[in-house]
Amino acid sequence: MRLSSSRNPAARAKGARGLTLLELVVATTILLVLSTLALPLAQMRVKRERETELRQALREMRTAIDRYKDATDRNLIAVELGTEGYPPDLETLVEAVPLAGAPDRRVRFLRKIPQDPMTKSADWGRRCVQDDPDSNSWCGKNVFDVYTRSTGTALDGTRYSDW
Repeated sequence: MRLSSSRNPAARAKGARGLTLLELVVATTILLVLSTLALPLAQMRVKRERETELRQALREMRTAIDRYKDATDRNLIAVELGTEGYPPDLETLVEAVPLAGAPDRRVRFLRKIPQDPMTKSADWGRRCVQDDPDSNSWCGKNVFDVYTRSTGTALDGTRYSDW
């Protein structure tokens, strides 16, 4: 008794050398669905990392401003009238500032001005002591606070410029 190759699974498996069109369509569909689900998660992760970088850059610059203010309050740095002891601009934090008692000694508060991860530039918004807390213009006398110029919204729903 001779078995036909269509009924013998071993014979059919021996002759089969690839995937059928239906198997390819199903595998492609599964990969497409999985990649569609993974893309928003990857985008959210990138946004979260940029937000973390923004918080770190703001904290670094605000700490440098506070250290400069502390040094002026202790009379270690000469203060211009009307500046309230805050740095005149962000570049002053990077440049070596001479100490009041020893002009040959200098102190730096930042190595460099960090890049804003949202705008990809080192152009930060600045506020003076005299400015309103939510002001977007700088009086030009001193730097009391910094903020990003990005108009984007964070994952928690707040605006980046309000951080």
